[in-house]
Amino acid sequence: MAHYHEILFFAAGFALVAIASRKIAQYFPRFRLPLISGFLFTGILAGPHVLKLISHEALGHLRFADDVALAFIAFAAGGELYLKELSSRFRSIQWITLGQIVATFSLGTYAIYRLAYLVPFLQDLPSTGRIAVALLGGAILVARSPSSAIAMINELRAKGPFTQTILGVTVISDVVVIILFGISLSVSDALFTGVGLRLTLLTLLVIELLLSFGMGIALGYVLRFLLAPQWLPKPAKILGILVVGYGVFHLCAEIQRYTGVSMSHEISLEPLFVCMLGSFIVANYSKHRLEFLNLLSDIGPAVYTVFFTLTGAALALNTLPQVWKIAVILFLVRICTLFIGSFAGGALAGDPMKHNRLGWMAYVTQAGVGLGLAKEVILLFPDWGAPFATIMIAIIILSQVVGPPLFKLAFHWVGETHTRAETPEFDGTHDAIIFGLEGQSLALARHLSQHGWEVRIASRKANEMDGLSDSDVRIHPIADLSLDSLKQLEMEKADVIVAMLSDQENYEVCEMAYEHFGTRHMVVRLHDRGMAALFQELGALIVDPSSAIISLLFYFVRSPSAVSLLLGMGANQDILDLEVRNANLHGIVLRELRLPLDTLILSVRRRGRQLISHGYTKLEIGDWITVVGSPQSLEEVALRLS
Repeated sequence: MAHYHEILFFAAGFALVAIASRKIAQYFPRFRLPLISGFLFTGILAGPHVLKLISHEALGHLRFADDVALAFIAFAAGGELYLKELSSRFRSIQWITLGQIVATFSLGTYAIYRLAYLVPFLQDLPSTGRIAVALLGGAILVARSPSSAIAMINELRAKGPFTQTILGVTVISDVVVIILFGISLSVSDALFTGVGLRLTLLTLLVIELLLSFGMGIALGYVLRFLLAPQWLPKPAKILGILVVGYGVFHLCAEIQRYTGVSMSHEISLEPLFVCMLGSFIVANYSKHRLEFLNLLSDIGPAVYTVFFTLTGAALALNTLPQVWKIAVILFLVRICTLFIGSFAGGALAGDPMKHNRLGWMAYVTQAGVGLGLAKEVILLFPDWGAPFATIMIAIIILSQVVGPPLFKLAFHWVGETHTRAETPEFDGTHDAIIFGLEGQSLALARHLSQHGWEVRIASRKANEMDGLSDSDVRIHPIADLSLDSLKQLEMEKADVIVAMLSDQENYEVCEMAYEHFGTRHMVVRLHDRGMAALFQELGALIVDPSSAIISLLFYFVRSPSAVSLLLGMGANQDILDLEVRNANLHGIVLRELRLPLDTLILSVRRRGRQLISHGYTKLEIGDWITVVGSPQSLEEVALRLS
């Protein structure tokens, strides 16, 4: 019982450290560093080598948290391996993955073995021990970071064959590395125990792989059973997934202990591989893939906070001054192997030479799985695991710092990025372009014109329609929806575009406005709700005709005054968005603005985010303020803000 009291005591203390770690890590993206670096930094600071908030004894009692987190990391890696998304570029993915694994593992292992004289703990090991350590290090160097790759691809809105290949190779490499690490671990264990590479060991490796496959398949069915009940609440499913993952690690440890006592050879199953295979089955052979990934996404931030904070605390900082040289050398060796592997694999697959030359830049980043494998070495080899993991984690941190800029540079050079163009400065005139000529677009144009907007309607059918020459609305004929046609419309001057064409045509217009003109606001009339996510990625505002009337009636019932205000039904009242451009107002709080008595500030939007504004909200240059009042008063406010 006392043992469990100690675990609860250390867990409660660590929970406070983990909360602080989460808060501290939020500052790291400001310096273009990932959250993981913040967690590691906090763990190092709180660990036994600095502030001693987490002692060596506490790390031993918190091993269960490591097992839970490692199972989660394996679940996340297997869940990303979705075969349907990888099929179109399978030849390139296959050859590049093979090239990189062969080059990185073989050359990385050789480099670690040859550089053993630079590492104090390796100098004391026999030749077989150095080979064992080199094998484990070579396997960890193969690891990638699917989460980082996916995040950067989404940030760049990257599309194309290069993007598909990079994502496929990254995901598959992270799966293969777990298998490779499991084999290397078994060989290393045999070398340390003196079994030797005999037929018995090879037979044992085959048995261990078959048992791991069987356990992984069984785990897949257990996870499917856990996810199946619709009535089971989300927290219960999340808890069940974490408990099942911990159970896999506990079961593998018990099998190893039991066989070591009752048999002549230990059977060491790789729990990371078992968990990865189980989640792979859920992702590809069940209807629960999206639910499973959403559950992992929900619990991910908490798990990563705990795991990487503990990893930072477990680092052997006393060995870092002695091993930083080999960490830098191995990092450079890894860069070279990535180039060799991706170039050779791409050439064998017949990929464009430009892709082959630049591909290595997208594979530098490492994160979760690599750190997980390094942490597992600490747990399995306590004598030299900590200094070994310190070298590996130093390499991973270097990769996390250097990798993202190289990743983005490669995609820009290949030309598969679709980022937003710089939004032009407001020129003092509200300009709007409406795409599509019909009754609603004409009515909208007239209504905007009455409120001081410069409005144009762009249409491919303008020349075919009669009676438009006398229209009070400016109508511009366009030949097509090409980029040249949009440039002729002077899209760079438009503050707002309104797309009222078909959904596919609306998306083409919005995408070009996003990528080439940086249009501040885009409003889309949507017909197919299935395309809503595509427009939301571009930051477009969506009007769904099928639900707009119902929503309007709903809010008329709940808040008639607010809807009347929004629709301009109030007597002598209008509503307007205004940009703060007056430098004298920077730092002024809202309550100190001398505004007309019949005006009211409804909201403040800063850098795309809505602020919860109050009287003490300080203004900044570039803020957008939503103001309601009489037309005359709004003119006065606009003049003051500009």
